[in-house]
Amino acid sequence: MELNLTDTSDKKPRRRICTNGCDRPINVCLCHKIPRDKISTATKIIIIQHPHETRHKLATVPVLAKCLGNCEIVFGRRLRRNVSPFLDSLYDDAVSNPENARPVVFLFPASKTMPSVDIEEWKSLHADDNADDNVMSNLVLIVFDATWKHAKEMVHASLPFLTKFATQVSLPISVEVDGASIFSSELTLRKEPFSGCMSTMEAIARCLRVLEQNGDEIESRLIELLRDMVKFQASFLKPMKPRVKLLKKSKAVGIENRDNDSRISYQDENAV
Repeated sequence: MELNLTDTSDKKPRRRICTNGCDRPINVCLCHKIPRDKISTATKIIIIQHPHETRHKLATVPVLAKCLGNCEIVFGRRLRRNVSPFLDSLYDDAVSNPENARPVVFLFPASKTMPSVDIEEWKSLHADDNADDNVMSNLVLIVFDATWKHAKEMVHASLPFLTKFATQVSLPISVEVDGASIFSSELTLRKEPFSGCMSTMEAIARCLRVLEQNGDEIESRLIELLRDMVKFQASFLKPMKPRVKLLKKSKAVGIENRDNDSRISYQDENAV
């Protein structure tokens, strides 16, 4: 007879997971907020998700995918051939028949080396086209789901493939202004690096408001769901006082040495 001598008294019990639809812990269940019938969109949404995001507890994409009917998730660190059959088909069509290729945009902020078109400006440019209805009904929106650092790496690594068939669009941002956190915004789950950064769910909601005929309604439903997610998460956090930014060690040592030098110089002057 074998005895189990392992003490399990201190082990934390596993969280009960809701199996009715949201797949979240019972105490933060969102089943009552997720639409029974998925939201229909003319825009096809492709989410490129970094592998690290699949393990992140605050990821919004799993819930978002349960809300949108025309949505596909592609896992990986960069786009290239043989990652997604659908993206391969977009690439082939753009190369072989660019005039009749399906319209594709990818969302990422502009920079000096990567100019971008504001998504509302992009929409207005196509609104002047007689074929606007056809363009918008076949549009593909590609969004990268990752931290800001990883998203930049993913986009830069994907450009040789992506720019063959997609146009870069962006939402308004301000790199000079510090980003929001869960303590300062009802729509922010993680600390953002600068103003205008947002979760994948919020970014897609803002885009669909512009791109879809009933965009205001779609945005409202997704934002309400995101607001509830943040509210649940915030209820488990303790209030925090903002910390004073500390100088880097190298700078601090430099200041200390400078102060020491000034004191030595002052003492030398007094000794004369």
